[in-house]
Amino acid sequence: MTPDTLKALAKAIQTLLKPLVRILLRNGISYGTFADLAKWVYVDVASREFAISGRKQTVSRVAVLTGLTRKEVQRLRELPRPHERETAERYNRAARVIAGWRREQKFLDAEGRPAPLPVSGEARSFASLVRCFSGDMPAKAVLDELERLGAVRQIEDGRVELVTRAYVPRTGETDNFHILGTDVSYLITTIDHNVRSDRAEARFQRKVAYDNLPDQALPRFRKLSADKAQALLEQLDEWLARHDRDTHPAVPGTGRNRAGIGIYYFEEPYEEEEE
Repeated sequence: MTPDTLKALAKAIQTLLKPLVRILLRNGISYGTFADLAKWVYVDVASREFAISGRKQTVSRVAVLTGLTRKEVQRLRELPRPHERETAERYNRAARVIAGWRREQKFLDAEGRPAPLPVSGEARSFASLVRCFSGDMPAKAVLDELERLGAVRQIEDGRVELVTRAYVPRTGETDNFHILGTDVSYLITTIDHNVRSDRAEARFQRKVAYDNLPDQALPRFRKLSADKAQALLEQLDEWLARHDRDTHPAVPGTGRNRAGIGIYYFEEPYEEEEE
């Protein structure tokens, strides 16, 4: 790594850590706790991804790669692996149910909008919707979750009505911190891929931004970007659903892969960059 590259990487790390440290401090996570988590991740990534081909990754090699002592590497290797499966599954179930409700013909009304559904029933009901897109999860549990989020409501005749176009957690820090971990990880992984790959293999990564906008322009741009982005995501969701074997088990092909696209909005007061 050249000095200029090292300097640029160090600056990038400082920049991306600032909003993360802001979240950590706001939630009472000290530097010591963060440092312990960072050491665990260093050891985990070095152990899993930086082994010499055909050889077992040793404690000594991980220590060399990470700069930690052999004793510390061994201690960190013996710690239980953190899991967030329950949060991830709840997020995916809710998102799939809402997306399926929006696009599947049998759950739409005559105008092509998500139809109000009776809670139970075999044909066109909320229970059958959940069976299609959330496996064996009890329909009542999914309904409670969507009601908690304000994504659905029960109307006077007892049917359930969809009131949002997408799954966006409005309450619960656990769900939002899950999104922080997954979405930022995907973005950094894409950037890492693009840094290491040639142009022909680069993954799509773009943004548009201007830095001299008046306050009055921001509400209009928020709405414009939200409307355009949601329409695009719904179009891509429909395509992905047709090729996903959880939704359509008969889809041919080999391997199992995760793919998608994320869109986010940002704004902040302009400040001269610190040197």
